[in-house]
Amino acid sequence: MFKSLFRYDDALWPNVMALSYVLFGYGFGLYGLVSDYIVLNVVGVILVAHSMVIAAYLIHECAHESLFKDRRFNRWYSELLLWICGSSYSSFEDIKRKHNRHHSDRADIVSFDFRTRLLQYPLTLKIIQILEWFYIPALEVLMHALVIVLPFVKESRKPRRGRVLLFLILRGLFFVGLVSISWKILILYPIAYMLFLTVMRFMDVHQHTYELFETLDQKRGPEAKLRDMEFEHHNTYSNLLSERYPWLNLLVLNFCYHNVHHDQQVQPWYRLRRLHEQNYGDDERQVLTFRHLIKSYHRYRVPRILNADPINLNVKQNEGETFIGVDGVSFLTAH
Repeated sequence: MFKSLFRYDDALWPNVMALSYVLFGYGFGLYGLVSDYIVLNVVGVILVAHSMVIAAYLIHECAHESLFKDRRFNRWYSELLLWICGSSYSSFEDIKRKHNRHHSDRADIVSFDFRTRLLQYPLTLKIIQILEWFYIPALEVLMHALVIVLPFVKESRKPRRGRVLLFLILRGLFFVGLVSISWKILILYPIAYMLFLTVMRFMDVHQHTYELFETLDQKRGPEAKLRDMEFEHHNTYSNLLSERYPWLNLLVLNFCYHNVHHDQQVQPWYRLRRLHEQNYGDDERQVLTFRHLIKSYHRYRVPRILNADPINLNVKQNEGETFIGVDGVSFLTAH
């Protein structure tokens, strides 16, 4: 019976294991956060953060409808996972629409470009730069906060006000309950959340050299048809955590096999490694490895805030270490 729920016949055990990990990891992680034992506190931070990562990439699967046969199940399942990720202020439909535009337009599609706005507020920019220098993902926090704020300042986002208020109340009550058990949650949960944002951003910043368009709240215009599949392939990169030990890529649910994902968007996460090997073999022109990207992530953590790499950039120059990347393009921030 359960097997028939999934889109693919071989999907049962991989997805059951992934979902079980998210639910048990998040639940036990929260228990660890409120525990009196430091060891459990540390384990709890790691489990909560990583459960959020896997939950986010399962939402990504649902956005492509590669998980369940029934669209309603993809939506319901994602709404649960959005709560775990702390991203329930956006609806699944908003996230799906934004991400599908990313694929169909072959660009980063947003409702506004934060870079131009930040330049108008030099003090805010300076604070973000200082925090980012200390590896605090301040810009990502701002992007998620804007999901809450924009419905109250932007007319096109007005219909989302009710959802934002509802989840502010529900999540507020949820955390009041956790704080009543242990004050540690006030420190440990933000640490876990920032670890989650850091992992998600690390996976996002080097996957494309796409243009950014402020057309999310508009219908697709003629500019959306200017970029073909060849452009998409040559401006998309697979940022593998490891080539020697491919099982490590499961830590991000194989999201790093990004070229083959763009080639075949409805293929499920557990097939991507095999498809990558079949389609590309030893061709590594679009592959960037962790040991190079971690250097770039460190070196350009402040300049990246306002960066926008040009399309068709030779990112393989100097083994990718001069590839700055781009911030603020998470599929979880539907604005």
